Amino acid sequence: MTETKNGKTPEELLAEEVTQDFLKRQEERRLTERGWQLNMNFVSGNQYCDVNASGEIFEEEKGYYWQSRRVFNHVASIVDLRCSKLGRIRPALIVRAAGTDEADRHSAAIASAVLSARAEDIDAAVCDATVWSEICGTAFYKVTWDGSAGEPVGADGDKRLNQGDVKISALSPFEIYPYSLSIESLEAQPSIIHAKAAAVQDIYSAYGVRLEGNDDGYELVIERYERPTEERRQGRLTIVAGGVLLYDGALPYLNGDGGGRIYPFVKQLALPRAGAFFGTSVVDRLIPLQRAYNAVKNRKHEFLNRISMGTVAVEDGSVDTDELAEDGLTPGKIIVYRQGGRPPEMLTLGSVPSEFAAEEENLVKEFSKVSGTGDITDNADGFAGVTSATGLQLIMEQDEERMEFSCQQIKRALKSVGRQTLRLYRQFASDVRLVKFVNSEDALSLFYFKGSDIASDDVSLATDSEANTSPAQRRTFIYDVLDRGLLNDADGKLGVSAKNKVLELLGFKALAGGRDLGELHRSRAGRENMRLRAQDVEVKSYDDHDTHVAEHTAFLLSEEISPETEKRICAHIDMHKKLKEAANG
Repeated sequence: MTETKNGKTPEELLAEEVTQDFLKRQEERRLTERGWQLNMNFVSGNQYCDVNASGEIFEEEKGYYWQSRRVFNHVASIVDLRCSKLGRIRPALIVRAAGTDEADRHSAAIASAVLSARAEDIDAAVCDATVWSEICGTAFYKVTWDGSAGEPVGADGDKRLNQGDVKISALSPFEIYPYSLSIESLEAQPSIIHAKAAAVQDIYSAYGVRLEGNDDGYELVIERYERPTEERRQGRLTIVAGGVLLYDGALPYLNGDGGGRIYPFVKQLALPRAGAFFGTSVVDRLIPLQRAYNAVKNRKHEFLNRISMGTVAVEDGSVDTDELAEDGLTPGKIIVYRQGGRPPEMLTLGSVPSEFAAEEENLVKEFSKVSGTGDITDNADGFAGVTSATGLQLIMEQDEERMEFSCQQIKRALKSVGRQTLRLYRQFASDVRLVKFVNSEDALSLFYFKGSDIASDDVSLATDSEANTSPAQRRTFIYDVLDRGLLNDADGKLGVSAKNKVLELLGFKALAGGRDLGELHRSRAGRENMRLRAQDVEVKSYDDHDTHVAEHTAFLLSEEISPETEKRICAHIDMHKKLKEAANG
């Protein structure tokens, strides 16, 4: 290392520059962070706080010592309900084939199985991220390669060596610092900083650098990701902790389109804000309503207390006011007052004004409208004249559309996470590895694959599962499809595979035990097509010859194959036809 004019090495200067860059972004984002902290306070029930002019959260003082300041938390229940509805969005991730030939379909099937094997990890990350996005408006996913994960493959002395595996983490918005708060797209940001506290022993294990750390044994790790430019075509990743440079090099992952390098992050918004990197949440819109609701309820209770406890009027000097203030007018109490004076009397306050109840009811309706979680019965007065089933269904769909943007954000994030996951396997899974997943027949399937087997990363959703579709609506839809015969096969019957899927969707998965022989024959014919590229394949007497002939013919029509392979497949098809004729006599 060479020293510069000011006595610092280039590594020390780079570490200092990254640290200062982080502190600058932290200060620019301070007001945004205070908004997130205010939202978290309201969700947790600490609702008598606000952000002052200097950008700090302060506790609001009582106007009078006797004022009631109870909290009637509607915000938390609305967040719970929205998270529950959004939690229904868990469609399976599937991969579309890059072409029509058998090899492309086989590669797409492998990629879909890889994503199916990671379904639980993805689901857990989506659950955590959705909570953050619903409270703060924004959440992130980080998709990286963890070399210490996966199955063990050997040892280096006392250190165990593993295959490595993809790691999918949900990040809070507090950890991500963009280059500019006004650039909406994550990919358009010139650089992204991910800052998170880590234990000093973990830093030593990962980078081989021993730091002293703070009193709690933790140190802030600052990772600055810079997108590829003309000067740095592979981008740049710089990692600093405790003022020490831990790493400086190219972006490590080929996770972009066409094998490019991009940020290993995926952004998920609750609601967008025009011209802003971070989104907004429903909690931001609910806070004014929650303040008003707390005020109405507390003033109403104070009024009720005045009526029930009573307000006493006394003549000056006629009674011992200290004793009266301490004990009140308890039943059977003997009141001694000055001779010639007036005895204490209760003031009549009447009843609770009707405006309290009206305002309380209006605020409850506003909660439903603003949050998009209202029940159809909340607006029953507005469509009392609608009696047809179609009209009611249209009204329900309009009511559900208020959460549609949040639903689409989760779906978009799911597909992006799936694409980055497959690209990391393609880059790092050079050795053969075993994958376990649950197949369409609800059985545990095992298969071996390598990263080179993943030719396509065109991830899509298997179903368009909507967040607000109730189980009753889904069952009605399934019954309508069955009545119209849309799931029947060529013989007009409901196939075993379709029957099993219907039972699963209706919630009776335990009853779905039949095996679809047609699907098994098609799968076997597909495997034979791959083998026929290199060798002859024997025709079995138990083959469904019609199904095999159709699959082999489709393979001939959709594939670019050599004349030798075409000759073998045609001979194989002729053998199926001969065995069929022999069986029919």
